Amino acid sequence: MSAIVGVLNESLTEAIKSFYKLRKAYLTLESVMDAEKKFLKERSTSSLNSTASDSPSRPASRNSTKGDSPPVPKPPTPENISATASSTSLSRDSSETNVENSSETTVEKESQDDDEDDFDFMDAAEDHQDVETPKEYMGHLNVPAEKGESVELDNSKRELHIKSSSAPNLPSQEVRPDTSVPDAIEDFEKLALSDTVKAADDVSLFSDHPVDTFIISGSNFCFGILLVIISLVPPAFATLLKIVGFKGDRERGIQMLWQASKFHNIHGAMGGLVVFAFYNGLSFCDIVPQTGEGSYPKERCKVLLADMRKRYPKSHLWLLEEARMLSSEKQLEKAVEFVAKAGESPLKQLEALGWFERSLNTMFMHDYDGTSAAFLKCITLNNWSHGLYYFICGASHVELYRRNKTSNPSAAKEYAAKAENFFKKVAPNTGKKKFMARQLPFDVFVNRKIQKWEARAKEWNCAFIDAVGVSPVEEMIYFWSGYRRMRDEHLDVSLENLAWSESPENPFWEKESMDEKGILALLRAATLRSKGETGKAKEILKDQIITHDRALFKGPLKDAWTAPCSRYEMAANLWTEADADGRPEEHKDLLEECKTWLQEVSGWESFDLEARIGMKVTTGKGTLRRYGVDC
Repeated sequence: MSAIVGVLNESLTEAIKSFYKLRKAYLTLESVMDAEKKFLKERSTSSLNSTASDSPSRPASRNSTKGDSPPVPKPPTPENISATASSTSLSRDSSETNVENSSETTVEKESQDDDEDDFDFMDAAEDHQDVETPKEYMGHLNVPAEKGESVELDNSKRELHIKSSSAPNLPSQEVRPDTSVPDAIEDFEKLALSDTVKAADDVSLFSDHPVDTFIISGSNFCFGILLVIISLVPPAFATLLKIVGFKGDRERGIQMLWQASKFHNIHGAMGGLVVFAFYNGLSFCDIVPQTGEGSYPKERCKVLLADMRKRYPKSHLWLLEEARMLSSEKQLEKAVEFVAKAGESPLKQLEALGWFERSLNTMFMHDYDGTSAAFLKCITLNNWSHGLYYFICGASHVELYRRNKTSNPSAAKEYAAKAENFFKKVAPNTGKKKFMARQLPFDVFVNRKIQKWEARAKEWNCAFIDAVGVSPVEEMIYFWSGYRRMRDEHLDVSLENLAWSESPENPFWEKESMDEKGILALLRAATLRSKGETGKAKEILKDQIITHDRALFKGPLKDAWTAPCSRYEMAANLWTEADADGRPEEHKDLLEECKTWLQEVSGWESFDLEARIGMKVTTGKGTLRRYGVDC
């Protein structure tokens, strides 16, 4: 986990060290998986031979009915000897230790001879009389059979295929988004009546041995999150992945996290949390399919959330995830209300996360008084990012000042004073907390913005509040992927905020530099794209940013991020057009053009908040590869 944190850091030096740590973790986890595959392969062969002998003394498998012969297990294939096949377990019964079947004995003896140099792991028998329980774990992996002991694979536990996309036959009922745990449990039980949901969430497919359960669930969780994180690494670090010799696999990683979430232990809970974080938080890329493979599995996430609420009825973690699910479905008001009704969490860190989520959603709703109050509350709950929180409070009062500048000058004066007061607190509260000896990216960003506005106020001989450029709130909304969570009425308010800069109420627009006008063009294009107006968005990007020399956007205190972000926005617009009918594979020309823009961003020099955009680019390339576009 420390290596994962290091990889997410923007320091190249720390990232290199962490990549090598990840390689060690990767190899260790892979060895666990190989052990499971080896065991499965050996026991499958043994079970096939023993089944062919048709011994009457062998107990039937779990799915067999009385009087029926046990089903013949399938031989292993590359598909079922995968990470998902780690759910296979071994059924043992000491009453079958007699040597009734000579062919079984021969196979088991051969297996023992082959593995005599390996460590022996054996499952502790629980129903023997007058037999001392071993003090050490005698588990399932690489277990050679003892003489005269018949062993059988439980065919009911043979395979578990979990796809990261939502299954089309899942039930359409929705789990009600309220804080009542009994209601959530009732909704879950209704959904569980469906055979398809039972098949997807059948925890009986896994081993009952507690240590086996811990190993299998842990390896799926750890390997899953490792593959997902590596698949999101920004392009700047892509070469490092080749150096250390592995690559991410987002689909397989999510699949393994889904599998881990089936277990009722810490790995199951953490697997569920990462699944929700990916779909409701980390999966902020705009270049993802709306339907089909790789899309947001809404119904499946609802079932998992209801199950977690049932498992942990007093935990606020799942209330927070439910609020995030609501906001990802563009129900911002309900999300804010939900967190407010959830009550205070006894865990301070969870309370801080809840307020931060509430603060973002309030900002996306354009409730600026509420946004300022919520972020001030966040300052009292944690010791990180105080400079960013003060900056957002000041930016909120900038919008209130602009709304009242003409209609209510006295109120506007009060808002201006509050905004300047908050902005003055930004610099003293940045740089105190560092991430691996470096300032936090947002701390660097907001400090540069304040310095830019101070320099402009001095140059233009105006008040500081009037030197603030294009809506800083809209900048924050863009970087926190807020436009994806907004409905059209929210997006219309954003367009109004942006239009203020060009209005007669702003006497300094003609003095603005190219980089500031680029901010307006980019944010307006992103808003229009979110409304589905991709044609207008592309025209704005081409005419007002892309056609200009990129050198015009560079310089001391300038916002150089708009030039590379405009290329990403072009790619996002093209993807939106290709995916409009749900069949992007039929629009190869659009996908190829989309790839071209993403590659241009990948090769860009360093810019503000590069890692955030880089993760979007990486995720977008992964989506294109799914549709046959070589990135």
